[in-house]
Amino acid sequence: MGLHNFGMRWKDVRKGITLFFILIPTLLVCLPIVLLVTGSVMGSGELRQHLSPVFSDALEYISWKIIPDYPTFENYGRLLFMTPQFFVLFWNSVKMVACILAGQLLVGVPAAWAFAVYRVKGSRALFALYVVLMLLPFQVMMLSSYLVLNRLGMLNTQQAIILPAVFSTFPVFLTYGGFRCIPMQLFEAARMDGAGEFRIFCTLGLPLGKSGLLSAMVLGFLEYWNMMEQPMAFLEDKSLWPLSLYLPEITWAQAGYAFTTSIITLIPAVFVFIWGQDYLEQGIIFSGLKE
Repeated sequence: MGLHNFGMRWKDVRKGITLFFILIPTLLVCLPIVLLVTGSVMGSGELRQHLSPVFSDALEYISWKIIPDYPTFENYGRLLFMTPQFFVLFWNSVKMVACILAGQLLVGVPAAWAFAVYRVKGSRALFALYVVLMLLPFQVMMLSSYLVLNRLGMLNTQQAIILPAVFSTFPVFLTYGGFRCIPMQLFEAARMDGAGEFRIFCTLGLPLGKSGLLSAMVLGFLEYWNMMEQPMAFLEDKSLWPLSLYLPEITWAQAGYAFTTSIITLIPAVFVFIWGQDYLEQGIIFSGLKE
């Protein structure tokens, strides 16, 4: 009986330790979001009091309150009703992300289907090249992309952001994993029944491989909604910039405004992430599958 009680207590202790080590990283991840929300509803005077060491030479630590003394939605009203530039950049982000994702559907999905279904000589080597290109960061490709876009006369246009992203290799890689999980016998049976390749693609490939496709779209949205390097490199006209580059000059007087801008920018990404988290898990599984 004593051993049984000891075993039960030890199991409870292990659960408590596990819960502790899970909650600590969760709190660390959520803390910046809590600070953003709190800062967005603080008045300028309260923010100045808390953040004054940041904007002065005082060797002091900043102070913060999770619940402001005098909450206000003044910053939200100012941003949403008195700042037309914010909506211009918001619309720029919507246009660019929508065009990029639509282009990736038209280009990347058929490419992934071809790599997954049609085994021809050299296809594996070409797909390996796709994976290598996916691993190259933007900084490596920036100069060559700049030269090509300059030759095409696309610099300082939103097409300079959209066109390279449409031909990204990452959605091909993820969608390929979804298509490869479909049994090839289904395609053979459909061909024996007289179905054409386009019909097989539409009626079998897309419905059965939608998890990989949707995971690519969700990750694509999160990446391009928050992109910063490409617009800074290829766009000089600030009226063409996406919302991710919209932040006022950060002083103590503008701190609440900056907090509010960050919250509004974060909302679409959080909504898409929550909606597509199941598909993201499937995409991770597909990316880890071996041939």
